[in-house]
Amino acid sequence: MKVDAHHHLWDLSAVNYPWLMEKGIVRFFGDPTSIQRDYLLPEFRRDAEAMGFGASVHIQVGAADPWAEAQWVQSVADQFPDWPLVQVAFCDLTSNDLDEQLDRLQTLPSVRGVRQIIGRAPGEDVSTGTNSLLKDPMFLAGLKQLGTRGLSFDLQLLPELMDQAADILAQAPETQIALCHAGSPYDRTQQGLRRWADELTALSSLPQIYCKLSGLGMFDHNWSAESVAPIVSNCLSQFGADRCMFGSNFPVDSLASTYKEVVSLHQELIPISIQEEVFHCTSKRFYRI
Repeated sequence: MKVDAHHHLWDLSAVNYPWLMEKGIVRFFGDPTSIQRDYLLPEFRRDAEAMGFGASVHIQVGAADPWAEAQWVQSVADQFPDWPLVQVAFCDLTSNDLDEQLDRLQTLPSVRGVRQIIGRAPGEDVSTGTNSLLKDPMFLAGLKQLGTRGLSFDLQLLPELMDQAADILAQAPETQIALCHAGSPYDRTQQGLRRWADELTALSSLPQIYCKLSGLGMFDHNWSAESVAPIVSNCLSQFGADRCMFGSNFPVDSLASTYKEVVSLHQELIPISIQEEVFHCTSKRFYRI
C-alpha cells in the first residue's frame, strides 16, 4: 500500500480559503481557475487508489480559519475510516497562545504535525513577512515545543533560506522536519539546480530532516522525467530512501499533470529497489500512519 504524503482537500462551503477564491489572480504555481471548486476525498481517492495508494497525509492550505480547516479534515477522516487520513495543520509558532493552540489541535486524533510556510516563491513571502520567521526567537521556541509534544513540522521554504533555516533547526533536534517540495528548486537552469543542490546539503546533513518528492511541477508545467531527474537524484543521494517520501501535491499539481502522470514519472526515476521505502515506509513511519 502506497502513502501519498502531501495533498490537499477543500470544501468551499465548509471552509473559507481566501487565496483560492480570488478571481483572476495567477499564483506562483500557475492559474488556479481549474481548481477553484470543491476537491473532496472521493475524487482524490479514485485517482490515488488506481495507482496503488491506500492512505494519505492532508497538508493545511491557507484557510482563513485554520482551526475550522483542521476540524473539517478530522470530520473527513471520521467519515471515511477505511481510508487512513492524517493531517498537518496550521499553527503560528510565534503566537502568544501557542500552548492553547497546540492543546486544541492535539484533541484531533488525525493531527500529526504543523506547517507554517516560510517561503513559497521569490518575492511573494518577502511582502507577507513570512521570511522573517527564521529571525524570531519565538519561532525556534515553538519548534522545540513541537518536538516535546511529539509533533512534526512541515518546512516549506526557498533554497536561499536553507542555510539560515538549518542553523535554526539544528537547535531543535528533537523535532522531526519534513521538507516540502524538495526545497522548491524554482530555478531549473543548470546553474540554478547546482545552487539548490549545494544549499540542500545544509538541511540533509541534519538527521531529523526528511525530504518530500512533491510539487516538482509547480515551477515548470512542462516538466518531464529528464528535467526533474537531477532533483530526484540529488534528494535520494543526500537524504537516502529512508528519509525520502512521495507526495502528489494534488490538486495543485493537477494544473500540470494527471495524478497518474505524477506517480508514473516518480516511479520512472526512483529505483525499484527503494520504491517501497519512498512510496510507503518512510511516510508511514514519519507520520505514524
